[in-house]
Order: sequence, then C-alpha cells, then structure tokens
Amino acid sequence: MSSHPLRIAVAGASGRMGRMLIEAIAASGDCQLTAALDQPQSPSLGQDAAAFLGQSSGVAIESDLRSALAKADFLIDFTRPEGTLAHLQVCAELGVKVVIGTTGFDDAGKAAIAAAAQKTAVVFAPNMSVGVNVTLKLLELAAQALPDYDIEIVEAHHKHKVDAPSGTALKMGEVIAAAQNTALADRAVYERYGHTGARKAGSIGFATIRGGDIVGDHTVLFAGTGERIEISHKSSSRAGYAEGSVQAVRFLAKHSAGLFDMFDVLKLR
Repeated sequence: MSSHPLRIAVAGASGRMGRMLIEAIAASGDCQLTAALDQPQSPSLGQDAAAFLGQSSGVAIESDLRSALAKADFLIDFTRPEGTLAHLQVCAELGVKVVIGTTGFDDAGKAAIAAAAQKTAVVFAPNMSVGVNVTLKLLELAAQALPDYDIEIVEAHHKHKVDAPSGTALKMGEVIAAAQNTALADRAVYERYGHTGARKAGSIGFATIRGGDIVGDHTVLFAGTGERIEISHKSSSRAGYAEGSVQAVRFLAKHSAGLFDMFDVLKLR
C-alpha cells in the first residue's frame, strides 16, 4: 500500500449519499477526504464536512469546483446528471479521476462520459454496491441458462427518487438481454394498463414501486412452466454503495484514462 493516501473530493457532500461516502473514506485507512462540494445555496457551506460524525476532517464544504478539484486526485459523484456532467468536464481538463454513481443519464450524457474517459479514468456504474454487481453476474448466468423463461424486474425505492425504473433495474435488464444476444430496447415493457393482451414472448417487464424510506430493493423473476426462480438484492443502507465507491477509487489509482464499471473493479468479467 502506498504511504500517500488517495486524495478524494466528494460532490453533494451534505446529502445522504455524500455523508455515507465521507464516513467510508474516514474509515478506509488508505483514503483521505481533501475536498467537499455542495451547491452554492447549500446551508452547509463553510461547515466541516465530517461535523455530522462528530469529527473534524479539516475540510470545509465549498461550492467552488475548481478550488475543490485542485486539492484532489479523485472525485466521487452521486448527484444529478447535469451536475455530474459539468463536474466531469473540469475533471477531464485537470486530470482528476472520477467515480460516477449518478443515474438517469440520457444517451447524450453517456456519450459525454465516454468522451471524458479518453482524457481521464472513470468508473461509471448505475450501482456501486459489491452485492448488486455480484447479483448482476448471477443474472447473466441465469439468463444464459434459461433462455425461454419469462423475465420480470421489480424494483422499489424511497419516495424521493426522481427517475424510474432505477438505473440498477435498467442495468439488470441490459445484462440479461446482452447475455441472450439481444438488446433491451427491443424487449423492454415499462408500462401495463388496461387490456394489454397476452404477454409477448421474449419481453422483459419492469414494475416500479416508490414509497417511504426504502433504500433499494430489486428482484428479477424468471418464470417457466411449473417453476420460477427469483434473484433478489435488498439494500438496508447506502453503506454498500459507499464501500464499493472506495474500492472503485483504489482501482482508478492504477489507471490514467479509460471508461470502466464495477465488473472491472471486482474482476467479474
């Protein structure tokens, strides 16, 4: 292990995920929080980023992106697509490596991430949880072994989540479709209402639940004749996402440029 700690900036530092990241960095042993970013109107500006832990990090929450990135070699970003893309442009310019946990990007946003990854190293995954990514690997195996089973994806999240289906649910669909040499866009059914007719063979259905403080539940149902298989992952806290993000930083420390995901980080290819 290097004697120099990995210098990390966290975007959205006073949000729920930002705080989980700060806590995971503080507990890591080989990483150091060197900058904490939030929006200009945040009431947390100027406060110590670790104050919520009853600790002093010596890092004040700020809104100046360039000032923050000048103090860091890595940025972990779980904000909103427009904010992440703005941060990413400056990171690519300055050579700061980026872990992106933000979801809800459109095709243009994904293309912008790929372009930035030619200049700096990026880990981009819709879910940073180690457990979720192992679940994706299990889905890949199941999809290959059960080509004729009906597939339904059910996801549940807290009432504040703004995109649906979740990025993780969509990734599950993409992994399943790719394992069967197809494209999700040709198979996905996102809404059912009224007289829908019989289920279309080969379709991948999605169902979305929003309520309360559910951190994130995902279940994939493979339904055959006389049996069904359910593969589920349930998050009870955001700690798993934070720990996976720290693992992604360690992975990026060995790369100068390129676009990677958590399968690369966890050697699940």
